[in-house]
Amino acid sequence: MTYYGFNFQWMYHWEEGTHPKEPNGQALDFMARYGFNFVRIPTNYQFWTKDFDYQNPDEAVFEYLDRYLAACQSRGIHLSLNLHRAPGYCINGQELERDNLWTDAVAQDGFVFLWETFARRYKGVSADDLSFDLVNEPPDIGTRGLTRDIHAALITRTVEAIRAVDPTRPVVIDGLGGGNIAMPELAHLGVTQSGRAYQPYAVSHWGAPWWNGWNTPGAAPEYPGTVYEGRVWNRAALHDFYQPWREVQAAGAPVHIGEFGCYVYTPQHVALRWFKDLFSLFKEYGWGYALWEFEGVFGIVNHGRPGVVYEEIGGYQVDRALLDLMLASRAGE
Repeated sequence: MTYYGFNFQWMYHWEEGTHPKEPNGQALDFMARYGFNFVRIPTNYQFWTKDFDYQNPDEAVFEYLDRYLAACQSRGIHLSLNLHRAPGYCINGQELERDNLWTDAVAQDGFVFLWETFARRYKGVSADDLSFDLVNEPPDIGTRGLTRDIHAALITRTVEAIRAVDPTRPVVIDGLGGGNIAMPELAHLGVTQSGRAYQPYAVSHWGAPWWNGWNTPGAAPEYPGTVYEGRVWNRAALHDFYQPWREVQAAGAPVHIGEFGCYVYTPQHVALRWFKDLFSLFKEYGWGYALWEFEGVFGIVNHGRPGVVYEEIGGYQVDRALLDLMLASRAGE
């Protein structure tokens, strides 16, 4: 089955004393109405861990995950459980971590322990209903001590630990370099490799204050034709960018695009041209995807890009043009 859907940040933004959000039934109903069948839940281990005591979680917090799963199951939607902030690593805010997932045994042991815990908790849940996405967007090779060998060893150890508990649980691994670099060295592992679709960042992240090119001089980007990282970006350039991922797919590893989207300041007509090329490639390759996010500046609801025309659907102000592109992008449709 090919999975299409959205990321929901119900257990992502943590502050001292906060609790995860409850599942959004209205949003899930919208998804079911239009045949979207995939929800990715990026989680933050700080919700259940105090003082970096990774192996003594507050399992009462996992009851939120139980409710997310039940809400998805009741609508025929697959849930992908992801550690967005894992013990010793997050692509954003690494300074909040005491340990380093790629170099410190205590963080690695805690990471494996958490996935064993989830494997035990959800053993018996159908593979059609639940998958495990191990860690969001590992860093660039050579950053924070990460090497291909270190990453492969930790991922292999974790997959083996999960399968020792629940041999049928589907597992997903995000690409290196923030999700952009495919991993042929792990194509044999029998897991899905999850890529990203933010290239070129000069289109997808125009004006985003956390991106180091956000204040690039000049007018808003155009697409096709934006020059970024030494190439002119168009459909052919995107096709070339995904060549390593197509090679991994040819080697037997399923590929899914776990995140993509376009920030609020890129004009709508530019964003739609870019989305159209992405979706046409995903359809050609037979890849599913999850938009980051459902509602908000990267989403399909109330994103606020200049020039958007909304349609009220199911109580939401929906970017109808983007919705139509998503509906037309499904393989076999």
